[in-house]
Amino acid sequence: MPQGNPDLEPPLPIFPTGSQVGVPDLVLSMSQAYEHQGTNTDQYQIFVLPTGLTEDKDIEAIEVRADNKEICHHAILGVDTTGTAAELDAADPEYGYTQFGGFGFDPADDFLSAWVPGAAPIVYPTTIGKKLYAGSDLLVQMHYGPTPVEEMDQTEVNIFFSEDPIQRYIITYPISPTDVEEAFLIPPNQMKTFHGIVDVPIAISLLSIAPHAHLLGDSWEAYAVSPDALDTIPLISVPEYSFNWQGSYSYPNLLKIPAGYKIHCFGTYDNTAANELNPNDPPQWMWWGESTTDEMYLCYLQFVWYNNGDENISQATLNEDDMMVYEKTQLFPGYPNPAGDVFNVAYTLSAASRVSLSLYDAQGKRVMDAVTDAPRAQGKHRETLDIKALPAGIYMYQLNTGDTELSGQMVVR
Repeated sequence: MPQGNPDLEPPLPIFPTGSQVGVPDLVLSMSQAYEHQGTNTDQYQIFVLPTGLTEDKDIEAIEVRADNKEICHHAILGVDTTGTAAELDAADPEYGYTQFGGFGFDPADDFLSAWVPGAAPIVYPTTIGKKLYAGSDLLVQMHYGPTPVEEMDQTEVNIFFSEDPIQRYIITYPISPTDVEEAFLIPPNQMKTFHGIVDVPIAISLLSIAPHAHLLGDSWEAYAVSPDALDTIPLISVPEYSFNWQGSYSYPNLLKIPAGYKIHCFGTYDNTAANELNPNDPPQWMWWGESTTDEMYLCYLQFVWYNNGDENISQATLNEDDMMVYEKTQLFPGYPNPAGDVFNVAYTLSAASRVSLSLYDAQGKRVMDAVTDAPRAQGKHRETLDIKALPAGIYMYQLNTGDTELSGQMVVR
């Protein structure tokens, strides 16, 4: 089409060459480049990266930096505390070891994180995150896509440790064919929909959702329904699923799914000749498999157990300066709660502000001015309150930035 008004044209995006999050606390890199053979076949290769940690560490951000994006289709990270993966690596003559599906055993964490091309680094809200164990190995299961020529890759992973203790560790649940009543088989020359159902016995807070299919994937829809069927919570709708643009959707704020609800997930597949991506001509029966030309039905849910106020916790984003920020000023749940001698208040500021932090008793009487009109920079902060002199009871802590007033509840035992 003819060019429009050039004065209204937005600037070209700037793609950073370094970390998009900041300076990592730990960088784990493949010790050597891996050669992916030019045989036009998929390859699932698992690389074992020793962490060298002498103590457990809480993680607030993970960044996979794929070296060769021409062949890196996706990566799933795991954590091994037993040395099993290192033994499998030693038994394989190649660097790493080949494993189609999973890691070949049950590691301590089989889904620490994941990466697909175009995905932003994962940054968790304060006091929510993942754990990396002392003496553990980081496992990188890399899916290399088919290539007609030999290609090299030497991917690395940036780990960012949390300054604040993690109170809730993230759980990953994949909705899969085990949650579907019928067998995962897709007949030729048909559109086929699979309906998975998962019960939510305890209230949860969803961080993200990631539906996954291969070349026959046509659409996805997921929602949660209350026991009386009077309330429906939309989770995701992908009316035109594209295998080339799969990814994970993070909710702007943590999304509560109450106890007793059911999560319904519909995945539709197009196994007809009209599907230009169909790997078979003419269409053939399709079933589960790890290769691109096989098919999958997966919908990954990442969540924590629900706490009051989770709906007000927004998830971190990255600004144009490539630093970890939050879109708005917010107050995170204080810890420990109930508290004894000290109480920590974590918060983030969308802009530099003068901050006051006060404590009030159950009758509304101000009993402590922990911070009074103190300058604080944009970003994350933590204030540690000495509460040894406070009698047992329920208190309210209030953060004031001049234009924003936020509060939470603290129990002193």
